[in-house]
Amino acid sequence: MTDIATTYTMTLPAWLVAEADALPTTLATNEERMALVNQLADRNWREGNGGPFAAIVVDEGTGELVSVGVNVVLSTGITSGHAEVMALALAQQKLGRWNLGEGGARLSLIVNWRPCVQCYGATMWSGVRSLVVAGHGPELEELTGFDEGPVVEDWDEQFRERGIDVTIGVAREEALAVYRAYGAAENLVYNARGED
Repeated sequence: MTDIATTYTMTLPAWLVAEADALPTTLATNEERMALVNQLADRNWREGNGGPFAAIVVDEGTGELVSVGVNVVLSTGITSGHAEVMALALAQQKLGRWNLGEGGARLSLIVNWRPCVQCYGATMWSGVRSLVVAGHGPELEELTGFDEGPVVEDWDEQFRERGIDVTIGVAREEALAVYRAYGAAENLVYNARGED
């Protein structure tokens, strides 16, 4: 038998699993949703699981919290373990379908910055109907040292052309405060070119 890996698993960190029952079941506004995202992002890097990133999937109509995700790159050793990937995959698993827009469902992904190049594609192909971000621009990379990849200039318009609404600027300053704290703490910045 060939000695190759045949499966991999990514799991939310133990601290978040332990506190899952205490998370709100509904979040009525984008401000409430982003407040949770920023709280989870700040806690995540302090717990050592990965970068200061979090995402949630919410039903736009009811405000129901469908899933949460945080960056788990360091705790899993898997570079695709980004917050958006975790939140989208867990929503897909919970709902039992790869297309989160199936049947006219209107689910929203809320993230504490514009998705990186990997998560850009994952979001676009997931079936969510809206994307809410705290901000976009060079501040994230400047404050943290992460390389977000070559995202196109009209990234938000590309989503809109595919029927995904984009809202930018929800709790932007709060997100930047998380990135400033992360950058000031001199954490490992896991860029895969030998830079850290």
